[in-house]
Amino acid sequence: MAFSGKVALITGGSKGIGRAAAEQLAAQGARVAINYSSDSKAADEVVAALGGSEKVLAIKADAGSMSDVKAMVEQTVAKFGKIDILVPNAGLMPLANLEALTEELWDQMNAVNVKGPLFLAKAAVPHMPSGSHIIFISTSLCHSSTVMPMHLPYCANKGAIEQMTRILSKDLAPKGIIVNAVAPGPTETELFMRGKPDALVEAIKKQSPFNRLGAPSEIAESIVYLAGTTWVSGQTLRCNGSMV
Repeated sequence: MAFSGKVALITGGSKGIGRAAAEQLAAQGARVAINYSSDSKAADEVVAALGGSEKVLAIKADAGSMSDVKAMVEQTVAKFGKIDILVPNAGLMPLANLEALTEELWDQMNAVNVKGPLFLAKAAVPHMPSGSHIIFISTSLCHSSTVMPMHLPYCANKGAIEQMTRILSKDLAPKGIIVNAVAPGPTETELFMRGKPDALVEAIKKQSPFNRLGAPSEIAESIVYLAGTTWVSGQTLRCNGSMV
């Protein structure tokens, strides 16, 4: 029960990597607040599976809305009193090269993938005691030489996340808050699989020396690891099965 007495807030926590992280942290004693955008059924399933409303709080909110981001923090603190582990996991991954990119798409992605995580951290930090952790989510595409033009806005967003991780680790160190990021490779989540034909998924699997996609639980293991570190800070941990 390594996280007994700890409180985690995870955006996008009802599915995929966020849900897997919530499950693993709860299994080790943490109380967990999960944010979801629309699927209340999935969120209710997580609450029931992880011990009910005494241990898990489900919060419906737009992770790209500044008022909703503030409300998430306020509801978590009202319920559990503090935040020890912050995982801004919610994200959007539409594909567009320069020709296809629109200002509307850019603004939508930036709000959820960059602005939301940054201002979530800003809202949470006053409620995070010394020894707390922030774990941002990047992507191994930021480090891949085979990245495609259609990943332009997503990689731009996640590149910002990695720089935020670097700088905030120094900014928040005097408060005793440790900041890191996880950069997953292709992972079998609803977000990743959405809109991809089987042939494309199989081709992506073959790029891995393990000939498969990662599992959400495997990415969650890295999140849990970083949530327990004391001297690893300012780092982006690539979690991609040797693909990158």
